[in-house]
Amino acid sequence: MTTTPLSSLRRVLLGLALAAALPVSANAKDVELLNVSYDVARELYKDINPAFVAEYKKKAGENITIKQSHAASSKQARAVADGLEASVVTMNQANDIDFLAEKGLVSKDWAKKFPNDAAPYYSTMVFLVRKGNPKGIHDWADLAKPGVQVVIPNPKTAGNGRYTYLAAWGSVLKKGGNEAQARDLVKRIFKNVPILDAGGRAATTTFTQRQIGDALVTFENEVNLVRKEFGDNFEVVYPAVSVLAESPVAVVDKVVDRKGIRKEATDYLNFLYSETGQTIGAQHFLRVRNQAVMKKFAGNYKPITLFTVQDVFGGWQKAQKVHFDDGGEFDKIYQSK
Repeated sequence: MTTTPLSSLRRVLLGLALAAALPVSANAKDVELLNVSYDVARELYKDINPAFVAEYKKKAGENITIKQSHAASSKQARAVADGLEASVVTMNQANDIDFLAEKGLVSKDWAKKFPNDAAPYYSTMVFLVRKGNPKGIHDWADLAKPGVQVVIPNPKTAGNGRYTYLAAWGSVLKKGGNEAQARDLVKRIFKNVPILDAGGRAATTTFTQRQIGDALVTFENEVNLVRKEFGDNFEVVYPAVSVLAESPVAVVDKVVDRKGIRKEATDYLNFLYSETGQTIGAQHFLRVRNQAVMKKFAGNYKPITLFTVQDVFGGWQKAQKVHFDDGGEFDKIYQSK
């Protein structure tokens, strides 16, 4: 059958009319975001993601899918630099995002893009010990005692390994000790480390399931989640002083601009600062910025004196160069173990 120009025109007009009659949501684009994050944030974002997806669907009419990628923080940063197409990165130390900024993937001023230096949550380093605390571990010096085994993830690959190292070092300085004494304590602690796992979750598995070690040093939120899961098998010990461990976030500019998803990626990270996002963080034992939410979950946290990497070490870039770069203090300490 021959189609006349008039019938073709009618079909076009009919198609346009039907399209115009469709709800806005039917024409909305489907967006996929990839959140590349650190090892022990897996459960946090399993709860954050569906909450954000539901809220965004309601507000913007867009269907968003969020995929997660988790491993040791520095390992994840290198993966993004090597081509893993992260829409956002949610790390446990600023140094890893600075690394991506140096590679041109993230804005140089990424820390100014969101409140609180782009860190919606923070934590600190505490100890998980076995029931009854049979080795009498109460402070950093106790981790260095002969006969004590300490499980710590590798500071070369894991952010919580770095924070543990810096917390132990800084604890000496904050009590009036000098650099030589701090180095000696850290050296003796790492002499007691039987295995260096690549990431925090692997270290947790080594301690809780493989039954290796007398103490696990990791983030406050991680040890409390373990305690919650395993009940009375473990106890949480707070040292007298520890480091403030921020969880910074950033949009990966190069990826979101190429894919046209900057708005969605930015809204996703802003959601972490919302009351809902802060509440979910607090439920996972993270210390949050919203003071009303923090007060509501005050029972999740114990008072502890915290110092910052900036205050004691002059910032992450200096700490990285002095302590964790190849040939730095950590390499010297561990190689002489």
